[in-house]
Amino acid sequence: MRVYNFAAGPAVLPEEVLRKAQEEMLDYKGTGMSVMEMSHRSKTYEAIIGEAENLLREVMGIPANFKVLFLQGGASLQFAMVPMNLMVKNKKADYVNTGAWAKKAISEAKKFGAVKVVASSEDKNFTYIPELNSSEFSNDADYLHITTNNTIFGTRYTKFPDTGKVPLVADMSSNILSEKIDVLKFGLIYAGAQKNLGPAGVTLVIIRDDLVGLAPESIPTMLNYKIHADEKSLYNTPPCYGIYIIGLVLTWIKKMGGIATIEKNNNEKANILYDYLDSSAMFKCPVVKKDRSLMNIVFVAPTVELNEKFAKESDKAGLLQLKGHRSVGGMRASVYNAMPIEGVKKLVEFMKNFEKTNG
Repeated sequence: MRVYNFAAGPAVLPEEVLRKAQEEMLDYKGTGMSVMEMSHRSKTYEAIIGEAENLLREVMGIPANFKVLFLQGGASLQFAMVPMNLMVKNKKADYVNTGAWAKKAISEAKKFGAVKVVASSEDKNFTYIPELNSSEFSNDADYLHITTNNTIFGTRYTKFPDTGKVPLVADMSSNILSEKIDVLKFGLIYAGAQKNLGPAGVTLVIIRDDLVGLAPESIPTMLNYKIHADEKSLYNTPPCYGIYIIGLVLTWIKKMGGIATIEKNNNEKANILYDYLDSSAMFKCPVVKKDRSLMNIVFVAPTVELNEKFAKESDKAGLLQLKGHRSVGGMRASVYNAMPIEGVKKLVEFMKNFEKTNG
């Protein structure tokens, strides 16, 4: 029996995708072998990775002057790869601090140059997205970095800063493909796959052509974007099966009606849960309304004991992984693209009953 998996990542995948992968597990399109067994240098696999890139370009509207890279190491490696490749001209960059992952990105960047934190929401425990004042931006920064959605604290950007000639770099790990964005606003986008894209093990990088090849010769080969761009993500053995699953997920998104339909569904799911939270006498969402995430909805009960009881009882009810991140406590419902609306409705029904019996 399938459960409703509210984990922040690795996260729920579309059932249709899993069934297709199951169907092709032993024999991919008559090859007599699994994609997991296939040479990444074979024509068959080159077609698989090529189709995944083409689908992503179509679904996201990625212009021709951007490279699409399928890498490894997660967003955590990108915290270092971004400054190693881009913080090279003036050796300085601007960052916005909106939570744990932004702080880690800042910490890594400081190893490679001067970092200016142009805005932060740490003063109120990251419960909002700070207003960005362009007068605070450094005109000579090599880039400005933001984290578009914050899994732990349940916030997201609803508008992106205009950085002029300074490239805007974004960690979109937890909300990529969840809503329509204009790729042209960015110089580089990166995302771990394990939220909306596919299984853990693949990292997506979308990088504008003029930002490829800036890295000094001293940079390790595997950490140079140009190497991966020149070799079409096949410099070394890529995470072959994960990229294949990404292709299936993108096919599913296209079949659903593309990003427009996905965004509509995500708004509906989030509104169902937020509307209940705003009317509840027991549960509260600490996030400023205008900055609430569509993907990671955080909430708390009045006491630690009630939070713990809720997490245990919801698990038994087949509503899994609702316990909040260990650094903040409470609860968190991650309602990524593949979470069906029925799952959110079941959660709200469970919360109402819990409130009645424990209020």
